[in-house]
Amino acid sequence: MTKPPPASSSYWKLISLVARVNVAVYRLSGGRLGGRFGRAPILLLQHVGRRSGKARVTPLLYLADGDRLVIVASKGGTDRHPAWFHNLMANPATTVEVGRERRRVRARPATSEERERLWRRLVEMYPSYATYQSHTDRVIPVVVLEPA
Repeated sequence: MTKPPPASSSYWKLISLVARVNVAVYRLSGGRLGGRFGRAPILLLQHVGRRSGKARVTPLLYLADGDRLVIVASKGGTDRHPAWFHNLMANPATTVEVGRERRRVRARPATSEERERLWRRLVEMYPSYATYQSHTDRVIPVVVLEPA
């Protein structure tokens, strides 16, 4: 079994830098570059800091589920939810970029039945999600982005 990501701030600063580069490359190429991680597609999630009020953009793996998009608040299996998850729960109306397309969406946590169904598909798409879940006692949230 692999270890969970370190809690050190230098590790997460590096991850943040990689994410910023990914956003720039994704936008320049319309998602042709930086738009996949292995078999998993990537979207750009726009959200507003619940305390700072600052606009933020986070690249995330997603699963298409009909006209809905599904994202996972894994943060690599750490014991805390990622900041974007808290931001979305405070301000669920937002926009995502899928390639060159912008979509207005409304975020909500998956119900337990939805999570069970979607989790299997998410792990098929990106097996590391199962590993991440094994690193933490928290139930990793699955977030459904519905068309607004």
